[in-house]
Amino acid sequence: MFEEIPLKRPKTALLNRINSPADLRDLAEESLYVLADELRHFLLYTVGKTGGHFGAGLGVIELTIALHKAFDTPEDQIIWDVGHQTYPHKILTGRRELMHLLRKAGGIAPFPSITESPYDSFGTGHSSTSISAALGLHMARSKTAKKNNIVAVIGDGALTAGLAFEALNHVASSQGDILIIINDNAMAISENIGGLANWVSKANAGTGKQLFSMSEEEDSAQNFFSGLGFKYEGPIDGHDIRQLLKALNEAKKQSGPRILHVNTIKGKGYKPSELNPEKSHALSKIEASPASKEGSWSKIFGDWICDKAALDSKIVAITPAMKEGSGLTRFAKEYPDRFHDVAIAEQHAVAFAAGLSVGGVFPIVAIYSTFLQRAYDQLIHDIAIQNLKVLFAVDRAGLVEDGPTHSGVFDISFVRSIPNLVIMVPSCNQTLRKMLDFSYSYDGPSMVRYPRGSPNIGKENGKIELGKGIVCFKGKEVAILNFGALIDIGRIIAQFEGYTLVDMRFVKPIDEKLLEMLSLNHKLFVTLEENTVVGGAGSAVLEAVSSKNLRVETLVIGVPDKFIEQDDPKSMRKAVKLTTDEVTSSVKKKLMQISSSD
Repeated sequence: MFEEIPLKRPKTALLNRINSPADLRDLAEESLYVLADELRHFLLYTVGKTGGHFGAGLGVIELTIALHKAFDTPEDQIIWDVGHQTYPHKILTGRRELMHLLRKAGGIAPFPSITESPYDSFGTGHSSTSISAALGLHMARSKTAKKNNIVAVIGDGALTAGLAFEALNHVASSQGDILIIINDNAMAISENIGGLANWVSKANAGTGKQLFSMSEEEDSAQNFFSGLGFKYEGPIDGHDIRQLLKALNEAKKQSGPRILHVNTIKGKGYKPSELNPEKSHALSKIEASPASKEGSWSKIFGDWICDKAALDSKIVAITPAMKEGSGLTRFAKEYPDRFHDVAIAEQHAVAFAAGLSVGGVFPIVAIYSTFLQRAYDQLIHDIAIQNLKVLFAVDRAGLVEDGPTHSGVFDISFVRSIPNLVIMVPSCNQTLRKMLDFSYSYDGPSMVRYPRGSPNIGKENGKIELGKGIVCFKGKEVAILNFGALIDIGRIIAQFEGYTLVDMRFVKPIDEKLLEMLSLNHKLFVTLEENTVVGGAGSAVLEAVSSKNLRVETLVIGVPDKFIEQDDPKSMRKAVKLTTDEVTSSVKKKLMQISSSD
């Protein structure tokens, strides 16, 4: 049992000999336990250096070793779901000496990537996709002469999503030759929530044979998976390599849809993580001073909702397994009867909010930008068409170090086309609270989107009015139209160059009257946003300029139309030219083009 993160690289003589799973398969069974201990020690060391997910990885070390021992990877294909379980898998599949580049530019992705390694059979940045993908691989394989094994490892809360059950239904009906391993650690990022989790815990407390049974009293009650058509085995100890190998080798002899239920401990082998798995889901670099959350965007939202809830009993909070990250820990503690963690089920979260709203309460959905993508249909059908009073507090909006799977750079674009929905982009701590207050008073659906980290510190600058931006200070020739948290870049450029700076505040409705006024004495609008330039706030300005026939040029600055690979956010912004110097250069270049065409 390790009690602290090692500062120096540990001695891992056996692990250092494993350059591929083929090397692992040459080891005697007794040596695998030594390998597991070394791998656990090495994982703690590397994540301590780079930051990243580690609780789930610590929990699947023995399972990972057993899988690569029992199966002929990469010919046999393993899909990990969710993908943050795969750090041990990466270490054992030829990427051990690259782990120090985790989440860095040109380095190792924090999730499986089919372009990174042939051992990564499918990219899984979100969750609950593995069974669907495994069935697709099986169906494709059936068109060839291949006889390889296909394994889906689903865990860390991924089985709670509807998509997983849709896939289970299809696999059962198709009788697909797939092995599904349920990595049951009773955790997602937070503790697993709901009837499914309760069922599993009851099964684990007993013999395991009653898992998902309809009733212990009914003789006719069948195992849930057996009833669907799966061969079911378990639960077994996911940290006993010998038991795992026996079960996996037996499963290999079988055909058709199979379930192997494995019990693991999230954070296994690291005492602080085992004692508090919620706080050990991921780790910051140990060299860095821990960032204070006192002034984070999430903390401001969390304090605001608690303040409002003290005054209004109709406020309820909903999150899809993101209580800590979304700033709702305090709310959950103070108002447990009004807090709803619906597990990894974003579609349900939004439809549930719609029902609450119709029922007369005020639901607030705290969700990451990247996960809101999964509930697009519910945004339109259940919320917007019915014009319901629901607030979406959209966190992690912008570039994040985990890369394309988690970047929140699409929400403005995919939400802006939805009628009835108001979209706000706070530029500082003051505007965030005021926008949340506005949403509380607004009788319809609204969204406030903000990034990770600490906000700009703003001054009192007037109330929020629907669809109204404000001129921060007046200049000449160029009007920088800021949308969100990049306002400091706009402020520096505007002050140094003598331009006008505008905090637009609303993406929808856009302040067309303000744009008309600004077009009278400026020849260039420069829009600034941390969202894709395709369909984003800049596009909204272009549409207004066109529809109003405004005589002004427009330069749209944001995230380019491509997926931005992982790096630290500051470097990612530099890579996409969202820095003071790069924006200044782009503006001057555009002004030269305008002057040359006059």
